[in-house]
Amino acid sequence: MLKTIKTLLAPRILSFKNRIFLSGKTRVAVFGAVGLVLWAGVFAGAFRVLTYFESIEDLGDILANKLLSMLFVVMLSLLVFSSIITTLSKLYLSRDLDLVHSLPVAARHLFFARWIESTADSSWMVVLFVLPVFLAHGIVYSAGPLFYLAVVLFLLMLCVTSSAISATGIAFVVNLISASRLKTIFVFLGLLLFVLLYVAFRMMRPERLVDPEMFATTLVYLRSLNAPAPAWLPSTWAYDGVTAALSGNTGALLFNLLLSGACAGSLVVFMLIVAEAVYFSGFSRSSSGWADPVTPEDTARRIYRDRSWPAFLPAPARAFFVKEVRTFVRDQSQWSQLFLIAALVVIYIYNFKVLPLETSPMPVVWVQNIFAFLNMGLAAFVLTAVTARFAFPAVSMEKSAFWIVQCAPVSIRTFLRIKFFVYLVPLFVLTMTLIVVTNLLLNVAGEMMVLSLVTVSLMVPAIVAMGVGIGAVYPDFSSENPAQAVSSFGGFVFMATSALYVIAVIVLEAGPASRLVFAGLRGRSLSPESWAWIIGSFTTVVALSVLAVVVPLRLGERRLQG
Repeated sequence: MLKTIKTLLAPRILSFKNRIFLSGKTRVAVFGAVGLVLWAGVFAGAFRVLTYFESIEDLGDILANKLLSMLFVVMLSLLVFSSIITTLSKLYLSRDLDLVHSLPVAARHLFFARWIESTADSSWMVVLFVLPVFLAHGIVYSAGPLFYLAVVLFLLMLCVTSSAISATGIAFVVNLISASRLKTIFVFLGLLLFVLLYVAFRMMRPERLVDPEMFATTLVYLRSLNAPAPAWLPSTWAYDGVTAALSGNTGALLFNLLLSGACAGSLVVFMLIVAEAVYFSGFSRSSSGWADPVTPEDTARRIYRDRSWPAFLPAPARAFFVKEVRTFVRDQSQWSQLFLIAALVVIYIYNFKVLPLETSPMPVVWVQNIFAFLNMGLAAFVLTAVTARFAFPAVSMEKSAFWIVQCAPVSIRTFLRIKFFVYLVPLFVLTMTLIVVTNLLLNVAGEMMVLSLVTVSLMVPAIVAMGVGIGAVYPDFSSENPAQAVSSFGGFVFMATSALYVIAVIVLEAGPASRLVFAGLRGRSLSPESWAWIIGSFTTVVALSVLAVVVPLRLGERRLQG
């Protein structure tokens, strides 16, 4: 069995090794540096928080322990949900499964090999970003080597347990519901749950915990945090074992470690028994397709609609436009993200609504306009993140069918322009909504409102064009999930270029904007030198924005034509 599993895992292991050692030193160095910076940031934040907790008498230990307990619970939840999506993709929806199932390999061996892959894929990022938290905890509380060993072992048990639970449940459910539809349901429910929790947490206004006027209520609340967690959760066993290692209680550590290990091992054995019984039948049902019937009337109605809208485009360009919109609507990994974006917009606006501007030592009107100016950069970074999720992988979404685009009576330039305008309109509306609503909440001056609208009107096309253009320079037509292209080297290039552009615009406008707005607030006129500075600065911003639109699209066109 071990030899068979090793053979099935060999392509993935070799692919990973080649990606590390043959992808170029520059790319490895860039990604390594970015990862180290993020890892160091998590460590620094956790270290600062835990150091502050340690300085608080009595309540400090309660807070630190509760943070550790919540971390394990959140980890278990994230690992289970991530394992569900990854297991569905690896065991039922992967394109190479037809080839693998034709091999003389038992179903349980194939299932186990793919389960190992899905466990690694769904766990590595979660584990990587919680390790600095545990490292900070160990340093602050002077933990010994036993603590770090316990952390590694319990993290391994949690990953195995959550993945086994997910795979076993999926193996049963796929025999009742198509795997593709099941993935859509879980993605939708997961996003909905995240949105609800995120909105609820923000509406609780946790920043009030540092308000001195709320300390009496806060103390009562914090003392209630000392209540024990449910004893049947694997996360509770991990928490009890890690805290036992921290305090030097070897007996409690071994008990919880054996409990976690027995649970993980039992679940894996049960999972393999279930896989032997139902995996192949579930895969067969997923491969057969569950398409809804299409009537001739539906086809005729669709053809008429596609030929008549939008009427101002030539027929070939119109066909590409309709295809782009329809592809977006049909892809659950695309449209389901709209719920998350809606929640982010609500929280973004709510944050400005509850800003305590009246407590600032500066005049309120000054603070309002300063926040409004900085809000342009913040909204642009939000736009960059959304563009990276939708517009950047737009070209890669063509996948292996890109040859049809090359053979179509539409030039590559027109093809990229269609991609550009399809995403420009909704992203323009989104960004303008953020700017207008937040400026109204801040009650900014008229000059700042006009400045914000004009600047954002220039930045939105530039950022979207960079997303589409750089996405065309670094396409990935072989990926099963092109939306993950944002995590590639091309995605990093887009994010870095967009960030540099936004910073350049903010820096160029900072001085002129302050003179223009504050002169209006004070009722003073500007000198000719100030007007020359303002005109020169905004002319530079316009030129930079035009270049940001033209150059990436031209580079993308040349890359796709070559």
